[in-house]
Amino acid sequence: MSWVDDYKKKLVTAEETVSVIGSGDRVYISGNAATPYFLMRALASRKDELKDVELSHVLLLGDDPFSQPGMEDHFRHNSLFVGPADRKAINEGRADYVPIFLHQIPDLFYSGEMPIDVAMLHLSPPDEHGFMSYGVEVLASKAAAETAKTVIAQVNEKMPRVLGDSFIHVSRVHKIVEVSEGLPQLEKKPFSEVERKIGHSIADLVDDGSTLQLGIGGIPDAVLFALKGRKDLGIHTEMVSDGVMEAIEEGIITGAKKTFHPYKIILTFFLGSEKLYEFADNNPVFEAHPTDYTNHPFNVYRNDNMVAINSAIEVDISGQICSDSIGTYIYSGFGGQVDFIRGAAHSKGGKPIIALPSTAKGGELSRIVPFLKKGAGVVTSRADVKYVVTEYGVAYLHGKNLQERTKALINIAHPKFRPDLTKEAKERNLLR
Repeated sequence: MSWVDDYKKKLVTAEETVSVIGSGDRVYISGNAATPYFLMRALASRKDELKDVELSHVLLLGDDPFSQPGMEDHFRHNSLFVGPADRKAINEGRADYVPIFLHQIPDLFYSGEMPIDVAMLHLSPPDEHGFMSYGVEVLASKAAAETAKTVIAQVNEKMPRVLGDSFIHVSRVHKIVEVSEGLPQLEKKPFSEVERKIGHSIADLVDDGSTLQLGIGGIPDAVLFALKGRKDLGIHTEMVSDGVMEAIEEGIITGAKKTFHPYKIILTFFLGSEKLYEFADNNPVFEAHPTDYTNHPFNVYRNDNMVAINSAIEVDISGQICSDSIGTYIYSGFGGQVDFIRGAAHSKGGKPIIALPSTAKGGELSRIVPFLKKGAGVVTSRADVKYVVTEYGVAYLHGKNLQERTKALINIAHPKFRPDLTKEAKERNLLR
């Protein structure tokens, strides 16, 4: 049978596509801008006939029908990275969270430690050889698809064909529903004055020819803006946003000096505007790979002059980084922060950076704190941290003792909080 005939044979309705899911199954759902809303809605409509379906995923975008009160006996999130969709349910005990480094997630599936019954994917249409792209998110979808007992997919004509280790053949998918719907977009907002100052401080640490890992939001956008005029920068990152696309178009990012995949942008997902998704389509400058490749610290540090830029919720005066919770309140996840911080630390000329505004809640709270909040989790240990940046400058912590760290971090805290931080540090004999 040709792949075309096989594809047509597998085309069914959304209801029939999700009919393969049974009570007690573990279902992996692709996430970020590849969140398969069409299939999720169809599955949620079966709630009265299903019990104890476990939903495994990273960040889900948009409305989540499974997180509503009363759904927990039918569907329960077991989230590998928490977001707005499942955050409330997790903190109310109606869903679960798995703290894990992003590069380790695929091995959960390959090793059998977390066997997948059904992989629910969002794919591009097949090419002339019958291969469909995972599109704007590879992450752990490839591992889930390769290990799941059953693979189902919504095939979207608006999903870009992204190149790299990012394809699945029609023959490996059991049921398919075709859709035509726009992908979730993330609006690019102007960065603030605080973010502008942080961006300039980080840009001062970036040399021509460096390779960058950037996230999304005001600080990464401010960094890219401050890097105008730099030459031959490269990208090896989890996520590519509109800012990276614009820097490519301006000639700032060429990848010419990269020591690992020169001239290529290595990533695992896109998140941004429709223009970004169109730019990604069939564009050979991009190579999308699963996280056990993009995020593995060994591969990160194969890039000389690797600059990893990550954020935090709060930093204590010894340099411990909390970035997945606000006290006991689970906010996000480990993600790839530690993957890239450790990779950049081992890179020749590498610079691992934690960047954050000095305050929160409109200046009411300091984010440089004497103690992390009660119940807060340490995502990045103080031994891993080299650079911490706020709008007040750069604290270099590597090889520093506790007193030196404390001084450096107080110096980049907001001035109105420095007296209290100093008093606390002296009481703990961290300052003499």
